[in-house]
Amino acid sequence: MEKIAAIIGGGVIGGGWAARFALMGWQVRVFDPDPEAKRKIGEVMDNAERALPMLYESPMPKRGEITFHGTIAEAVAEASYVQESVPERLELKQKVYAELQQHVAEDAVLASSTSGFKPSELQEGAARPQQILVAHPFNPVYLLPLAEVVPGQASQEVVEKASETLRDIGMYPLHIKAEIDAHVADRLLEAVWREALWLIKDGICTTEELDDAIRYGFGLRWAQMGLFETYRIAGGEAGMKHFMAQFGPALKWPWTKLMDVPEFNDDLVDLIAGQSDDQSGHMSIRELERLRDNNLVAMMRALKGQEAAAGKLIRDHDARLRVPLADEVPLVTVRRTVPVDWVDVNGHMNEGRYGQVFSDASEELMTHVGADRAYIDAGNSYFTAETNIKYLDETLVGEEFFVETRVALGEGKKLRLLHEMKRASDGAVLSSCDQFLLHVSLETRKSCPPLSDVLAAVEALAAKHAE
Repeated sequence: MEKIAAIIGGGVIGGGWAARFALMGWQVRVFDPDPEAKRKIGEVMDNAERALPMLYESPMPKRGEITFHGTIAEAVAEASYVQESVPERLELKQKVYAELQQHVAEDAVLASSTSGFKPSELQEGAARPQQILVAHPFNPVYLLPLAEVVPGQASQEVVEKASETLRDIGMYPLHIKAEIDAHVADRLLEAVWREALWLIKDGICTTEELDDAIRYGFGLRWAQMGLFETYRIAGGEAGMKHFMAQFGPALKWPWTKLMDVPEFNDDLVDLIAGQSDDQSGHMSIRELERLRDNNLVAMMRALKGQEAAAGKLIRDHDARLRVPLADEVPLVTVRRTVPVDWVDVNGHMNEGRYGQVFSDASEELMTHVGADRAYIDAGNSYFTAETNIKYLDETLVGEEFFVETRVALGEGKKLRLLHEMKRASDGAVLSSCDQFLLHVSLETRKSCPPLSDVLAAVEALAAKHAE
């Protein structure tokens, strides 16, 4: 059976839905009266097509076609799933649902992207209220997996079908059983937003300082453990009850402008502690801490690669910690610890990461001889032409190692490096690499001798290492 989704409203959110469905192999039919809709969704699709496949090791499904239609009736023909993303005006949404139900199949899912309206409000006056529910996503829809599924009067069959469809396109359907204005996630965001507005208005901090408080601190914790699991760890071995007892009284202190809080009593403590036990009680605090630490390292290393937020901080600090190579034979070009994002399911360093290690070693040697960033920016560089890596012993996450590098050949445009990766604790050789490089002019894209200063430094190292 062909998978067909209809997108009603092609703005930022509707365009994100269209892109995710299409990239996951669905045929997508769009209705939006905006004459620029095709261009706008096309631009969203370009971003999605670049970014979403980066999350996967598996090949992506064959891309579905996105077509644009002049009427709702044409757009929803044969669609099994309809996502409404029209502007946040209740009367407009109700009008759209009335028209949708005149043309869509009775067993199709009608889902709304609304960030604020309750499903019962959308269902009011509908011919088939059990067909309508909320599936509230987050921007960019093509990358962020959460969709809050709020049924209201929607049937269990519709909820299950919507959830199955969302999982099919790689999303996480969070079933919110009780309806409330703005659902769950946006209520949290709204509370933070309101307090942020007060902090800015009162001159406590700037917008940048407030964003820094999030991206360098609790935002990283929330991204991988959420709120309550983070606080469970804060309670230590005594757990969530201890945390609640320790910090609960602060609810009465004027730490926030939002002082309408529930009464802090034993019933609330027991409710939260019990749910926290159900959520995380199968893991000890030490296990949770290790999971948290691994997650934070992996996330901040990813940010480091993009030179963003906490990752840029670490990258800059890394550069300050860097020590120039000592004048020794062999040169110790790398000293580091195996990070969590370098290992496979067995906890062993992945084969591809050995190439990263030896690449880092050669980069360090390049800097040592003067072929540094400025040299590359001026249009010159060494390119690796051939690499032979031998894997001699297993390397585990958290192990410290170092790399010794010798210059075996340094003549004209040719450079040959011999690397040995050794375990720091006992000096055992974990891997070796024979690397052959050619010096290249970035302007002509042809090999050529390096500039005289670099060539002299390479020749001197080769002579010294041959002794």
